[in-house]
Amino acid sequence: MQLLVFVLAYPLLWLVSRLPYRLFYAFSDFIYLIVYRIAGYRTKVVRDNLKMALPDKSDEELKTIEKKFYRHLCDTFLEMVKTMGLSKEEVKKRYNVVNPNVVHELEKSKTILVVCSHYANWEWNVSINNYYSSKCYAVYQKISNKYFDNWVKKVRSKWNTTLITQKQVVPTVVKNHRDHIRGIFGMVSDQSPQKHLAHYWTEFMGIKVPVVNGAEIMARKMDLAVVFLKVSKVKRGYYNAEFIPITASGKQTEKNEITDTFLRLAEQQINERPEHYLWTHRRWKHRNSVPQEFL
Repeated sequence: MQLLVFVLAYPLLWLVSRLPYRLFYAFSDFIYLIVYRIAGYRTKVVRDNLKMALPDKSDEELKTIEKKFYRHLCDTFLEMVKTMGLSKEEVKKRYNVVNPNVVHELEKSKTILVVCSHYANWEWNVSINNYYSSKCYAVYQKISNKYFDNWVKKVRSKWNTTLITQKQVVPTVVKNHRDHIRGIFGMVSDQSPQKHLAHYWTEFMGIKVPVVNGAEIMARKMDLAVVFLKVSKVKRGYYNAEFIPITASGKQTEKNEITDTFLRLAEQQINERPEHYLWTHRRWKHRNSVPQEFL
């Protein structure tokens, strides 16, 4: 059944990836009508999240953000599909790293953790490998359909980025560290961890929740550099990526300093243009079960 679903879907994905941009975004508008207007995909989750995270916004403002978000969500998904047909030159034109020297300086002596949130086009973040000589890794979550999983890995590895799962991150960093190999590890760090695995609870968008702090634990233990990747949508299909240093030396930071700095940068990014954040995931689902020691 998994193979059948993939075989039926793949020709459409290939065709979409080859559409001229005018038709490509017209198709995205059509998908928006189906996803938002007809199916109402996760609208309750989105509305609840927006009300919680942006309490100062009026109902009218929240509705405007909601509509813009769904348009952007459809663009983001299809732009991942578009990667199938993108050349290195084209993606560098559409996804522009404005200050690559920040990482150039750090990679001379450090392994670097690049942390980001589900904001703007996180799918094209894998293209930063086009700017650097160090080996680049991207952390991803497996898809249950193994054929789509292989397809996604192939698409995201297009520019020689090596995809690894969450479980493979620490062993890979440790092995590279032992073999004196410097690398750049990109990871989306705003997920909601499983409650029983959470080591740190703090406020994100004013709501106390468990947060992922694996990047900080690795950085402090192995003295890694950490930078925040801030991606901004310039216009439809065009993005600027900016590296914001968090620390050049993980060992020189206090406990939770890296995680807290990441969260504040992510919040700032969201507040600037909230419609470009991924509001469909249940980021604040554990807000009502904060352990006593974190109250």
